[in-house]
Amino acid sequence: MSSPNQHVADSSSQTPSDMAPTNNKKRKLSANSAEHTGMDAIPSFLGQPELPEFNLTSASRPSEDSASLKLQNVESKMSQDWQTVEPRRKKAKKIPKQQSGNYPAIEFSKDSRLQSQIKISDLQNLILYILTDAPSPSFVSVRHRPEIRKVIVIMVPGLEKEMFAIKRKDGKGNEEHRNKNYNSPDEYYPVNLVEEELPESLKPFADMFKHLWPVKTPGDDKFSKMHSPLHAILTAPLPKTKEDKQWSKNKKGAKPVKEPHGWKNNRTPISEFVHSPEELLENEYVLHPASYSDEVEKNGLMDNRRSAGVSQEHGWVDSSVKTLDQGTPPDKEIETGSITAGREVLAMDCEMCMTGENEFSLTRISIVTWDGSVILDELVKPERPIINYLTQYSGITEQMIAPITTTLQDIQKKLLSILHPRAVLIGHSLNSDLNALKITHPFIIDTSIIFPHPRGPPLKSSLKWLAQRYLNREIQKGHGTTGPGAGHDSIEDARTCLDLVKQKCEKGKEWGMADAAGENLFKRIARMGVRYKNQGGSAIPSPLTGKSSAMIDWGEPKKGPGAASSFPIGCHSDEEVMKGVIRAVKGDVDGKEIPGGGVDFVWARFRELEALKGWWNKNKQTTPESTTNDTPTTDVSTEGIALTDRPKTSTAMADTPTDINPSEPPAASSLPPPPPDKSTPIDVAAAALTNRLHQIYQALPPCTALIIYSGSGDPREMSRLQAMQTQFKKEYKIRKWDELSVKWTDTEEQALKRAARAARDGLAFIGVK
Repeated sequence: MSSPNQHVADSSSQTPSDMAPTNNKKRKLSANSAEHTGMDAIPSFLGQPELPEFNLTSASRPSEDSASLKLQNVESKMSQDWQTVEPRRKKAKKIPKQQSGNYPAIEFSKDSRLQSQIKISDLQNLILYILTDAPSPSFVSVRHRPEIRKVIVIMVPGLEKEMFAIKRKDGKGNEEHRNKNYNSPDEYYPVNLVEEELPESLKPFADMFKHLWPVKTPGDDKFSKMHSPLHAILTAPLPKTKEDKQWSKNKKGAKPVKEPHGWKNNRTPISEFVHSPEELLENEYVLHPASYSDEVEKNGLMDNRRSAGVSQEHGWVDSSVKTLDQGTPPDKEIETGSITAGREVLAMDCEMCMTGENEFSLTRISIVTWDGSVILDELVKPERPIINYLTQYSGITEQMIAPITTTLQDIQKKLLSILHPRAVLIGHSLNSDLNALKITHPFIIDTSIIFPHPRGPPLKSSLKWLAQRYLNREIQKGHGTTGPGAGHDSIEDARTCLDLVKQKCEKGKEWGMADAAGENLFKRIARMGVRYKNQGGSAIPSPLTGKSSAMIDWGEPKKGPGAASSFPIGCHSDEEVMKGVIRAVKGDVDGKEIPGGGVDFVWARFRELEALKGWWNKNKQTTPESTTNDTPTTDVSTEGIALTDRPKTSTAMADTPTDINPSEPPAASSLPPPPPDKSTPIDVAAAALTNRLHQIYQALPPCTALIIYSGSGDPREMSRLQAMQTQFKKEYKIRKWDELSVKWTDTEEQALKRAARAARDGLAFIGVK
């Protein structure tokens, strides 16, 4: 065994070319070893090259002797004669000082050529540009993007430009309020925030931001509709491929969906998709008595049904189910891995005709089983005379119905024998069919609910669109069993519903949700998030170095899009939302849930101002002003449904992002007491909101981007006029002009267009602390 001194001598005799670099770790002598080997006695002129750092192996292929030498070196490390020097990790750069030229900023360039209001999608693009590798936005300039450490986005419905008393100077130097010419730059260029010009309660906004940005909510100008502002920010569009562009040129309709990148099927039993009584209630179903276990609640439901004309006294029947537990078979009767989970699955579709004003009666019913076989397909003759056969939709003609003697009561008897406690009924917008049948059943799966519309409720996708999108199938082409050009085929529609549910069971609950038309924003940030070098990362998108996120909202965010965030936090007041944002930004003290330093991206929503103004129609605060002036905004008609039997849980929340609906409204106690100057409740709420936003701003670390946006303007007038228009369209088909309860002329049409533009007129604030 050679001594360490011999190796030193041998290596020092090599030329630089012989000392080729290797992948082995560098080693140097420790102080104790140097004393032992007498290295301090070497003359200084022999110290070239420097001896403490060099390779101990040759660049040539190692032999058995060299392998033995390596083993000896490992053993020598145990005796601490040698030390291994690990490469140092690069530390994250220090946060630049605010006065330095490296401090990040998001600024509006006066050279920008804006042609219209920025959109919520532009705000989303800004978020993705900062956190991922998305292209840069065109409406702002982002300086030193890699220095931005966090992005905080807060949605505040109820904020309006009028609250900020924004005024402009006319040509004579006089102040004038902003006009409503939507083609004028005054309406789409950002407005400077001057503290002296703002109301007292909103002055802190000038400390946090330089500009107020007009923002346009997505919608449809042709039909005067507004789409969900929540969906617009939390669903990122999928990049278009060449195949997508080619499809749009050659074909119409929905493009067949493909599995997203990294998709994994999650086989789910069909019982997981059966709707709860709360879901059925929200979608205008008449509830079955078994929906409630308490006798008092059952009696309340039946009293409500009697008053609404949907009880047994009015010809309605209920399937033979006494309790919801009857629908769950024992585990021993369920085969392992079974999708049907011991249930009999039936898909139903009906065709109707008109027998009166707003009255649809059954003319055909079709039911198929799990294997697609038909167990019921019959024509039905309504009790009342038919005034419109709706042949273009139903395929039913007068000649087809004339010889039929089967009545609705005959069909009800057959259904009562078919719909046993373990039967699950499938259909598309099945509430309409059940209303025509005058029957209730507690175990329902509605494909219009489990495959929600890409833009959220109250919109619903048609069965034809769903078949194109998810089954790559063309239906309702007028070539059904009732003959060419005969409209829909109820058997074909029932089988289509069945196949959609089967696909959902095979792929899992997430299939067919909003991700079908886009990608959840939290998922995109986690998948493509960039951690730049000055933040201790590699500046390369990677799932291992992606960004963390949090969603803070009323109710239970984990049931909606917030489920994809790293930390969904549910709240019951704006005060809790504020504390949740600060917690997400800073992290938990013990780091057990949210690690120290917090998350990279936060989305939150304040709702008390929205409720106080009456925009949050289902749970608004009751004040003297709101009870007399506020009108429902987007209430869905619930005629014939037990409204008094809604659940009383404090976190009842819908899965869809635009219908987050905790049953408890914002508590008035969460607002500060009114000041002695007789301020209105709106003023008090605005002051409380501003104070909470400012507390969040003060808690943010340096180099944090902050975006606050309203989502929309006041939607109440638009909703009122839309309801009038819907009523007019219903009556116009069956009534004479002088008998209409609602008149719809060009005057109302233009008023609706103005109201829709006003509802889509939001605002935003953008800045970096």
